[in-house]
Amino acid sequence: MKKYLSCALICLSFPAITAHATNIEVGGFLKANARYVDGNIAFQDSWSGGGQVVQAAKRTQFSAQESRFNVKLNHEQIFGFAEIDFVGSHQGNPIISNSYAPRLRHAFIQYQGITAGQTWSTLVNTSSFAETADLGGPLVGQAMVRQAQFRFSTAHWQFALENPYTYGTFSPDNQGQTQWIDTSNDYLPDAIIRYNLEGDWGNVSLSSLIRYLDPDGSQQWGGGLSMGAKLFTYARDDLRLQLHYGNLGRYVGTDAAKDIFNGEIETSLSGMFAYRHFWTEHSRSTLFYGRTTTEVEQTDRHHWGINLFTDLTPGLSVGIELGRYEIEDASSETAGQRPRGASNYAQLSMQFSL
Repeated sequence: MKKYLSCALICLSFPAITAHATNIEVGGFLKANARYVDGNIAFQDSWSGGGQVVQAAKRTQFSAQESRFNVKLNHEQIFGFAEIDFVGSHQGNPIISNSYAPRLRHAFIQYQGITAGQTWSTLVNTSSFAETADLGGPLVGQAMVRQAQFRFSTAHWQFALENPYTYGTFSPDNQGQTQWIDTSNDYLPDAIIRYNLEGDWGNVSLSSLIRYLDPDGSQQWGGGLSMGAKLFTYARDDLRLQLHYGNLGRYVGTDAAKDIFNGEIETSLSGMFAYRHFWTEHSRSTLFYGRTTTEVEQTDRHHWGINLFTDLTPGLSVGIELGRYEIEDASSETAGQRPRGASNYAQLSMQFSL
């Protein structure tokens, strides 16, 4: 249950005093995880599209770092939103305190159709995210990027200029060492155009991305197409879909694809689906699958899982999830001989929504 606060922001000036009322809404959730992983892909707090094949191992981890807090500000025609969580922090250790530093997820302002600040990329259709215990679900097959941007929205259209960044490598040097791209020449914003359509049947979004990648003066244009949808099926059930193709690089797969690999612009194909079925009014399951393949680096990563969630109270849910993450990258002259791997996992989660 969300808590609402009302405050008056007092602007003092002499000789007059002016008061401006701002509505403040505090939200977020507390989440506790117990995670078990068995396999030869290095342990991750949640599966992304990256990963390293290692010696087979088993590991259990308890964590609360996915807990998050946010604040919404409404003042006349102005809306503001800021959110933090603690994922990815390396501040503490399990020897003493298990501390985690907060990180910024969102911080943006909306005014008359303009969105400015850091939030989900315009390419991302958040309604198509699956309900999962593993944070983000099949990240390997979906768009999952938050970054600073300026966006203009109408009833159906969105136009955005977003933060540019080239993620990738040049050809290895004479010693075979990987040479990461210098981002000093990322000076043209990424441009995204998106069309949204929704109704009682659900919603669908179609997006196009145009990028200018200029590492070391190579001057390469890239582009890609993206689709996201949430479709209602039978009763309360729903089907969630994403499909992405082109020079999308870091926008999809969460490290499954680079923007440029060995100096050549990358082309990737990514997709995910998730079907959620309600067993009762308070219990439901989601079956999901995500995959990304690339043409230049020839990566192939996929993730599937199934879960069961139950609401113990309106604000408290508990869930269990079983799944598998696999790396089946092809060996090549440029990438060399690459090992393949797979890890199975089980995760128990309890979440209290504020």
